[in-house]
Amino acid sequence: SVALFPVLGKMTGVPELLAKKRKRDEQFAAQKAAAAVEGRKKAKENRAAIFKKAEAYVNEYRAQEKDLVRLKREAKSKNGFYVEPESKLLFVIRIRGLNKVHPKTKKILQLLRLRQINNAVFLRVNKATLGLLKRVEPYIAFGYPNLKSVKELIYKRGHAKINGNRIPLTDNKLIEQNLGKFGIICMEDLVHEIYSVGPHFREASNFLWPFKLNSALGGMDKKRLHYVEGGQAGNREGEINNLIKAMN
Repeated sequence: SVALFPVLGKMTGVPELLAKKRKRDEQFAAQKAAAAVEGRKKAKENRAAIFKKAEAYVNEYRAQEKDLVRLKREAKSKNGFYVEPESKLLFVIRIRGLNKVHPKTKKILQLLRLRQINNAVFLRVNKATLGLLKRVEPYIAFGYPNLKSVKELIYKRGHAKINGNRIPLTDNKLIEQNLGKFGIICMEDLVHEIYSVGPHFREASNFLWPFKLNSALGGMDKKRLHYVEGGQAGNREGEINNLIKAMN
């Protein structure tokens, strides 16, 4: 069958399939234009929200630093000293390979997502985590990262795990699409959730692919010895930030 369309006062025959295709294409173009307008509007709103969040986080971090300084000064004025609260965040780096590794140790390293040498992950401090780390202590270095280290790691080496693929974090859209339901829509949200060990730390940490760090600048000697014995393995607390700097 043929649909008839008036063209310059005359009736011209256009095949029905072609007429349907034209109509479908017009509808698709209209929908695409509307979606683009909506996308630009949403992006503008998101930018404004991201700037506000970033400003709020900066104020929060500054307030925490000021409180810490104030508490230390108060303690010093009373001839005492202030003990900082224990960190809730750990950064764990694998420093040794697979030679002569016990199967249980190998399994724990896999559970921690530390499958290769120089792989690293963020973990929450709890009894279960510390128990696992104790079992694999000769193969890892770990400690408490500061805000600067967390930021530099995520911004410089952050990759997302999306459908089993390792995708570089080049756009906030990737974060919003995967973590938006948890209120995490941008890099600053992700950094804050990790650093503060927020309510959705597990989802944020699992979203991040294990970090692939460089070999330490200047090398690493005495890997078999514990850090307190002059080696590299085990808990080095705040000194982990120096190792992150050397490997990032």
